[in-house]
Amino acid sequence: MGKIYPPGKVKLIAGLISNDEALFDKIEVILEKRLKNKIDFRSGIIDFTYTDYYDKEMGRDLKRRFLSFKKLVRLERIAKTKLETNNIEKRFCVDGKRAVNIDPGYIDMAKLVLLSTKDYSHRVHAGNGIFAEVTLHYKDKRFNFWPWTYPDYKSEEYIRIFGAIRDMYKDAKGA
Repeated sequence: MGKIYPPGKVKLIAGLISNDEALFDKIEVILEKRLKNKIDFRSGIIDFTYTDYYDKEMGRDLKRRFLSFKKLVRLERIAKTKLETNNIEKRFCVDGKRAVNIDPGYIDMAKLVLLSTKDYSHRVHAGNGIFAEVTLHYKDKRFNFWPWTYPDYKSEEYIRIFGAIRDMYKDAKGA
């Protein structure tokens, strides 16, 4: 029988999508307050051109921004983060349509995990109706994708961003 160890803390991240760049600043303030965690990384604005999945609901010319948060968090609470971001999305809905999409997840030394309300063959239940997906894995000094990884998360631009956030995590852990 193996010895049980508590999981280590992880680096919380969030990806924001909207066609209203001014909304990013408002969402960031709310996220810091609701998550009780300061933003320590903010990517530039990235054109979101990999899919038209959100166009019908959110409009065209969508933009993306990634964030990470300073305090490392316990995995036991990670599913609640997705519930919190869903509530924030609802707050900004217009006529039942989202103005912003918030994709929370986390980075540790071995992987990037995204949280979802949707189950699928490559996702596991993380609690409270939230599912976790290992979207990228770290190997050969870089993040690498899986067959199910979203096209944008396969891009070199995103992989560089997540590598920089992983370095911040590594420094915070003293690894």
